[in-house]
Amino acid sequence: LGRVLAADMVAQVDAPPFDRSGVDGFALRAADTTGASDAAPRRLRLNTEVLTCGHAPALAVAPGSATTIATGGMLPRGADAVVMIEHTELVETPEGPAIDVRRAVAPGQFVSYAGSDIARGETLLRRGTRIGSREIGMLAACGAAQVAVVRRPRVAVLSTGDELSAPGTPLRPGGVYDSNGAIIAAAVIEVGGAPVRLGAVADDADALEEAIRRGLADCDMVVLSGGTSKGAGDLSHRVVSRLGAPGILVHGVALKPGKPLCLAVVGEKPIVVLPGFPTSAIFTFHAFVAPVIRAWAGLPPEAIASVEATVPVRVPSELGRKEFVMVALVQGEDGAIALPVGRGSGAVTTFSQADGFFEVAALTGAVDAGTRTHVTLIGADRPPDLVIAGSHDVALDAVLGALAGMTVRTIAIGSLGGVAAARRGECDLAPVHLLDPETGHYNVHLVGEGVSLVRGWERMQGVVHRHDDVRFSGKPAQEAVRAALADPACLMVNRNAGAGTRILIDRLLDGARPAGYGNQPRSHNAVAAAVAQGRADWGVATETAARLYGLGFLRLAPEAYDFLLVEARRNRPAVQAFLQALRSPAVRDRIAALGMRPAEIEE
Repeated sequence: LGRVLAADMVAQVDAPPFDRSGVDGFALRAADTTGASDAAPRRLRLNTEVLTCGHAPALAVAPGSATTIATGGMLPRGADAVVMIEHTELVETPEGPAIDVRRAVAPGQFVSYAGSDIARGETLLRRGTRIGSREIGMLAACGAAQVAVVRRPRVAVLSTGDELSAPGTPLRPGGVYDSNGAIIAAAVIEVGGAPVRLGAVADDADALEEAIRRGLADCDMVVLSGGTSKGAGDLSHRVVSRLGAPGILVHGVALKPGKPLCLAVVGEKPIVVLPGFPTSAIFTFHAFVAPVIRAWAGLPPEAIASVEATVPVRVPSELGRKEFVMVALVQGEDGAIALPVGRGSGAVTTFSQADGFFEVAALTGAVDAGTRTHVTLIGADRPPDLVIAGSHDVALDAVLGALAGMTVRTIAIGSLGGVAAARRGECDLAPVHLLDPETGHYNVHLVGEGVSLVRGWERMQGVVHRHDDVRFSGKPAQEAVRAALADPACLMVNRNAGAGTRILIDRLLDGARPAGYGNQPRSHNAVAAAVAQGRADWGVATETAARLYGLGFLRLAPEAYDFLLVEARRNRPAVQAFLQALRSPAVRDRIAALGMRPAEIEE
């Protein structure tokens, strides 16, 4: 299963291998039924033989006779048709059992002739065919127990970097999990190869050279990720350059993402050094490596599907490099909309959550809002049932988990991005938590033409700190912040401009700009991580984030996490299902268990 035929497969037998009945009935001569009807049946004597599947006939069908036959039974000599049992009546005569045929049949009726499905000598499957369940069925029908298949190219896969830990092991400070190894190995399988995992190799030139040489000895290709840039700590391209001729052929391509790609050949075996960032790695793999593996595996070039879509926002681009912009496709009033989903090559989710990408030419400085473009599809071409674009929260997963059987696309673009997407009609719902400085209320000021507000839940915000920090432990939040502002060594972590939390922080600081004010991550989790890892001493985040990272928490004020609803989409089944789930007692209990306070149900 999944392998590729190395040669044409020619049928050695017919399928079916004999003339057989297609129904339960009686094998007979069609001429004996001429003129048969309910008013004037034709009587035929019944032979004593009963033909079931797997039994060869012993008696011929003579004129004026018939033989009982089951579906799939072998047609006896002399018979040229089958009458269905429903069109006959069994009768007893002095000469023995007989049937009255009440409907005439034509020669060949209800008969499947030998070779009518597959004929002996016919090319059953052609070289290069990928074997699936249908192909296996055809081969089995012709009695083929074995076929010649193309050998899967063996591809050594290894990652490089001191910071890498294997998934399933504890993550040390400053470390990250080796996601590239798993991603690339899975991609190799998808394009017809056989990955050989060599694990993660530390930034040690000798150890890396030994691993690459082992891969060259055992495999047809070596694919590394990481260490291909030109910084002092990037070893991969340096090690590859000393492995042998012809050596490095390409180092750097005019693409974004993927600029640091390195292509080399040692002897007759290619070595590919992919960029270390996940999106860059998987994108350059599919662009440069996958076509080679497919060809070696006997597969045709991958079919590329595309759709035309509108880019709703201005997308700036770097001159001099062709850029591929990952997008999520949503259905707008005037056709598909290509919504950029993030352009960081270090984001693991950028490629996996995208529906496709569009190209920005190297000499184009920006794509203007409203531009029509062709989007190359990399995921399912079926649009999701529900599109949610805006800020994310762990409790949102509790609601989405209740939408059984529906596909949901969540696009994390922050509250402000969600507001813009909702107003442009590019999503069904936009999760938001934006404070109005003038009224002190959350989200109500965002309601406008075509957009209404659906209450979600409240989450408590407060000062997060390490439990062993005596500057904060046991104090009210405002008192702790005053003490922190009085200590020049106390480092804060801020939030991004435009976030509701940022407005709360600026009110709390009352014009002060303490150390760390310029550090502005975009999420509560990022704030909590900075404090937990000692990169900052305090910040403002949700109580849920504090619990997740094992931090102390000093309560400040609740934050409303609500949803902007695009009214034109309100009656869509998936939107109604979401609204029902939001009101469900079971879902509300799960939200409360996460430390949130569900909003009052609006009638």
